[in-house]
Amino acid sequence: MSPTPTPTDRFTFGMWTVNWAGRDPFGDPTRPAMDPVHMVEQLAGLGAHGITFHDDDLVPFGAGDAERDAVVARFRGALEATGLAVPMVTTNLFTHPVFKDGGFTSNDRAVRRYAIAKTARQIELGVSLGAKTIVMWGGREGAESMAAKNVRAALDRYKEAVDLLSAWTVEQGFGVRFAIEPKPNEPRGDILLPTLGHALAFIDSLERPDLVGLNPEVGHEQMAGMNFPMGIAQALWHGKLFHIDLNGQNGLKYDQDLRFGAGHVKEAFFLVDLLESPGPDGSPSYTGPRHFDFKPPRTEDEAGVWASAAACMRNYLILAEKARAYRADPDVQAALAAARVPELAVPTLAPGETLADVRAESVDIEALGQRGMAFETLDQLATEHLFGVRNG
Repeated sequence: MSPTPTPTDRFTFGMWTVNWAGRDPFGDPTRPAMDPVHMVEQLAGLGAHGITFHDDDLVPFGAGDAERDAVVARFRGALEATGLAVPMVTTNLFTHPVFKDGGFTSNDRAVRRYAIAKTARQIELGVSLGAKTIVMWGGREGAESMAAKNVRAALDRYKEAVDLLSAWTVEQGFGVRFAIEPKPNEPRGDILLPTLGHALAFIDSLERPDLVGLNPEVGHEQMAGMNFPMGIAQALWHGKLFHIDLNGQNGLKYDQDLRFGAGHVKEAFFLVDLLESPGPDGSPSYTGPRHFDFKPPRTEDEAGVWASAAACMRNYLILAEKARAYRADPDVQAALAAARVPELAVPTLAPGETLADVRAESVDIEALGQRGMAFETLDQLATEHLFGVRNG
């Protein structure tokens, strides 16, 4: 029987995910828009922990102060009634035509100033609802033609915006952190900070790098041909996994945003194993929300939307159970030892040793070269646990 999600599992959903109406470049919407309060009630009923949103997901773009206050008050009431949290918010700097060349890195200085002000207002709203993470997805921060964008100047402007907003949140005492969401392409031909590695390097250039981390998305890294669990392991190694977007993707295609577990299943298994396994010091590897950023297919009606959302959570819990069984299996423990996986955690030099000691060492490289690593046995055991054919 599939495990049942509860708020303690910390599963969260973007409002833009379950409310995606099914519009794509070739077709009109197949579902009507949902009311934010309805989404809160439905997600709470499914056992979710929280809901997240862009500013324009909740308050219609261009709404006046009175309308905005009424919408927010009603939404706040639904949160209080259901206990659903808002752990993260983000800002829409990509839908309106004003952002056709980006927000923070638009060639148009007036657009850049508006983008910063819009983001600040959303941060204020998010903080008032309890959000601790501000995600920055620069979907329009890029170019189709290198002739049209001075990339070094664009990165200067990107840094300027993040530095300004970081300093402002500290001055205000908001206690929030920023999480950059990398993506290689789509909707722009090429997007700035396209991968996890690019974003990590950018963060090192900032005035307050301690306040800025990553919000990697499964499909975004896989669109670039990257191994997502390996990228997440590096983000954890840097202490920069501030948030995570879970979905499914099948290879080097457009951003599919499939429900979690519906894409590269083996990578999903090893991702959940990584997130749920203790870190090197025995502490949890990741304690933040398990956030789903997917799109229910346009073939579905509203019932299919909620079935798809529920499946995201069930699939994560199923994979978590399988990962625990995999780690507890004595055969797996023996295979890990045979593959020398634990040995990698042992420093290459013993205490007190020097490079001179290593250079003086006599090594039978022929024997080492002939020694097998036993990786196939280990990988097959993981596959069998994933397939559900092993009981321990």
